[in-house]
Amino acid sequence: MKKYFKFYLIAWVILLAIFNLIVFLTPTELAGMNKFGGAFWPGYALITLALIGQLVCAFFAFRTDRLDKVFLNLPLIRISYLTLIVSVIVGIASMAIPDLPVWVGIVACLLILGFSALAVINAGAAAALIGDVDAKVKAKTFFIKLLTADAESLIAKADNDEARSAAKKVFEAIRYSDPMSDDALAGLESEIAEKFAYFTTVIRSGADNSAQAADEVIRLVSERNIKCKMLK
Repeated sequence: MKKYFKFYLIAWVILLAIFNLIVFLTPTELAGMNKFGGAFWPGYALITLALIGQLVCAFFAFRTDRLDKVFLNLPLIRISYLTLIVSVIVGIASMAIPDLPVWVGIVACLLILGFSALAVINAGAAAALIGDVDAKVKAKTFFIKLLTADAESLIAKADNDEARSAAKKVFEAIRYSDPMSDDALAGLESEIAEKFAYFTTVIRSGADNSAQAADEVIRLVSERNIKCKMLK
């Protein structure tokens, strides 16, 4: 996502150049009034700073690489473009039109900048919240995902039809079980891990009790699924 900031930067440079060209190439005097008089230079400096502030806000909006946060930041990116364009238009109007008070453009640009900054802060807070929730979900589904991967790899290690059939049954039972975990399931999941470790040893050793060991794992997985439904 950061690479797209380069396109925004190009647009920002172009609009800043247009702002300066229009401000300095338009007639200096209109109706006997000199646009470079009074508060022109302080106003020009403040509006330029406001545009730089827009660039900073956009940088924070574009800096994430995670897909979920990119999706969250899409409205913010559109806001960044829109506020940049509006700021340039307001800045041009306040600087190029002699009889328009400079403070009007300054206030308008600062308000737009403030809106952009608030949007970035709100999006950052929301993205952080999503990141926390995502981390919790990953932690709660880690046990079943890891167990599923181990069960699938165990099928290839079975050296006879009976063991292979038992490994497939265990894999299917774990694969279609509820992935979400809970603190209340810690003891049962520990027992499942213990029985699965024993089942793994049986498969690798080629012992003839693979079906019985598989049934023990499947029974505990089924019990876990029932408790998962009760906890929801």
